[in-house]
Amino acid sequence: MACIKAISYYLPEKIVTNEELVIDFPDWTVEKIATKVGVNQRHVASEDETATDLAVKAGEKLFAANPEIKREDIDFVLLCTQSPDYLLPTSACLAQDRLGLRTNIGALDYNLGCSGYVYGLSLAKGLIAGGIAQNVLLLTAETYNKHLHPRDKGNRTIFGDAATATVVSTEGYAEIGNFSLGTNGQGAENLIIHSGGARHPEKVNDLSFDENGNPHSSDFLFMNGAEIFSFTQKNVPIVVKDTLEKNGLTHDDVNMFVFHQANSYMLNFLRKKIKIAPERFYVNMSEIGNTVSNSIPIALADARQENVLNGPVLICGFGVGYSWGGCILNYK
Repeated sequence: MACIKAISYYLPEKIVTNEELVIDFPDWTVEKIATKVGVNQRHVASEDETATDLAVKAGEKLFAANPEIKREDIDFVLLCTQSPDYLLPTSACLAQDRLGLRTNIGALDYNLGCSGYVYGLSLAKGLIAGGIAQNVLLLTAETYNKHLHPRDKGNRTIFGDAATATVVSTEGYAEIGNFSLGTNGQGAENLIIHSGGARHPEKVNDLSFDENGNPHSSDFLFMNGAEIFSFTQKNVPIVVKDTLEKNGLTHDDVNMFVFHQANSYMLNFLRKKIKIAPERFYVNMSEIGNTVSNSIPIALADARQENVLNGPVLICGFGVGYSWGGCILNYK
């Protein structure tokens, strides 16, 4: 049996409000951003603050808040990020050292976005089921704002930076059920940073602006919002249905649905399409934005603090890759 034993998260100190963004983009209003995106403010990592820095702070918060969890008991570290400190070494190795964990443990990074937490839980459960580990520290950390062009109005209103730490163990308050996972690399071009990897190692310096003043550059994050929305509205209902079937549940058995916090328009569309009552659909992105792989664990932590999680909870992540995944968490 694999269970979630604890979740903590860390948000950078710097906050960017809608009022500040409107100064940069005067054709928008504070109300328009809040209504269209569902975000009032977002936390942004400082210039010298990396994803690993955030992950370490989230890990430290977890150990401080849960004294029953000892550092010496962690026997594997998984770190999900698309903002690694270096091409090599892996950021998980850096986190292992900075958190003062044992050296006779496993540690690895995996590169995944908004479905990353669901995939991380599947990896942690597999490590426990295989007898490889008993206590897995699952870290998610993203500094997406470092990937955004300063004039990228659409994405700067959406994304926030954050990190989370989860301990997956042989015991805990939420048993991890069965998974439904999916991948379609044909959608890769619709959410991508072209330069910086082996395909295009140097900056391309091909910045241009469309008729609406939106920047397009191989050196910054590009998101085709229309295509991402089309992918999401097609695949999320399917993965929800498949997750329920793989766990022997019906729609009515689920007490709460916790989706990746993409943006309010998309979440409302999905909720209505899948016919989920508002009181069974958790949303908490207004003060932190879309935090990529962090959004689901942050939502789970906040919802548990509010005491609204019990029995079966369905989580679902979807995005870059394309990649998607669903899972049932059985809260005690």
